[in-house]
Amino acid sequence: MSDENDEKENEAKSTFEDAKAHAKQAAGELRAAAEAKARELKDAAEAKAREFKEKAEAKAGEFRDRAGEYYGEARARARTWQEEGEHYVRENPLKAVATALFAGFVVGLLIRKN
Repeated sequence: MSDENDEKENEAKSTFEDAKAHAKQAAGELRAAAEAKARELKDAAEAKAREFKEKAEAKAGEFRDRAGEYYGEARARARTWQEEGEHYVRENPLKAVATALFAGFVVGLLIRKN
């Protein structure tokens, strides 16, 4: 009986060792699959981030260009107003001085009341 018990015990140990080896192998395969999937997700996220960055840089460039255009237009408009003002003052010096005095008087009254 003792031999029979030893044989069963050895068979159980062998089965346990086989199951343990199989579990280790399955765990290793699962770990490898998880690492591969993590790399795949990381690569996809990095690609999406690069895509978003490129789109954002393109939009920023568009906005920068548009702001430059608006600045140039506003500057040209201001220069035109200045030139027109200078021309008006040269053509109508008395009207310009009278208008400036009146505007100063009105501003003075407004400031005084507040």
